[in-house]
Amino acid sequence: MNQIRFIKPIIFVCTLLIATLPLMAGKAEIAIKSGQKIAFLGDSITMAGARSGGYCQFVLFALKQQGIEVEPVFAGISGHKSNQMLARLDKDVLIHKPNVMTLSCGVNDVWHGERGRGVSLEDYKKNITSIVEKAEKAGASVVLLTATMIKEDQSNDLNQKLKPYNEFLRSLAKEKKCLLADLNKEMQEALMKFPESEAKGKQLTNDGVHMNALGNIMMGRGLGKTLGLTDEQLDEVEKKWKALPKPDPKKKKRKKKK
Repeated sequence: MNQIRFIKPIIFVCTLLIATLPLMAGKAEIAIKSGQKIAFLGDSITMAGARSGGYCQFVLFALKQQGIEVEPVFAGISGHKSNQMLARLDKDVLIHKPNVMTLSCGVNDVWHGERGRGVSLEDYKKNITSIVEKAEKAGASVVLLTATMIKEDQSNDLNQKLKPYNEFLRSLAKEKKCLLADLNKEMQEALMKFPESEAKGKQLTNDGVHMNALGNIMMGRGLGKTLGLTDEQLDEVEKKWKALPKPDPKKKKRKKKK
């Protein structure tokens, strides 16, 4: 009889644990904590992402909604490729001692190849690997972002050339155990959701490459999810984000005149 009394509480506890395991598994830990620093290394897409309405700001806003206040380091420079990002990594990023560094690189390495100023796949692999290894050695957790599309047509020559660059990023993320935000995949999937009747070419971008409001949300959500936010949290963040007052372009013009 005493044994039965002892076993019953154990069965109850085990049953409770089994019932709550799916809930515990569904709540991922967010990869950055309040008081830490996050650096955004990239090209013009990341430079624009640091501005009002940009994907970097979306991520910061999303984290803040979860009670996580972090210090950003914005390190996007227009036109930059993997070799240039490697060259300025220390002075633009590592000197600030970030806890997390996101790396968005690849568009210009391929795109500038049209003008004979691109970066070959082999050199790109060396440059990106060096960036990741240096950042990790300095104590930063690296989040790799696959390069977004070059023009909103996956079948074009540039996007076909970009494929192996992104495949390398996916394999490097596995090798180095980095978080991966597969934004190229996210972008392709997002474009398929637009009605066939809509005009093509500028659905997620302003010019085929640089993100518009919807494109920045797409990138922000993809990166936010990689950092550990749930779809439900991001849905709520997106609602609040869209409700924020938009900057008045007329005010900007008046300021420039002064």
